[in-house]
Amino acid sequence: MPQIKSKKKRVLTNAKAAMLAKSKKTVLKNSIKKVNQAVANNDVDAAKAALSVVYKRLDASVTSGIHHKNYAARHKSRLSKLVNNMSKVEA
Repeated sequence: MPQIKSKKKRVLTNAKAAMLAKSKKTVLKNSIKKVNQAVANNDVDAAKAALSVVYKRLDASVTSGIHHKNYAARHKSRLSKLVNNMSKVEA
C-alpha cells in the first residue's frame, strides 16, 4: 500500500476508472450479443436497430480510450456483414 498521499489517491482513482471501463465493456458486449441474437432469429428490424446501438457504443469506447480503433472497425465490419447478408436472404 502506498504511503504518499497522492499515490493513495491514484490507487483509488485507478480502481474507479477500472470499474467504469469494465462496466462499459460489459454493456458493449451485451449489445453485440443482441445483434447476434436478432440475426439468429432472422429479425431484420431488430438487428438493424441493435446494430445502430452497437455502432454508437463502439465509437464511444474508442473515444474514451477503452478500445483501439481497429477493434471497433473490425466489429462494425463483422456485424454489418451479418446484418446485410441476412437482409439479402430475406429479400
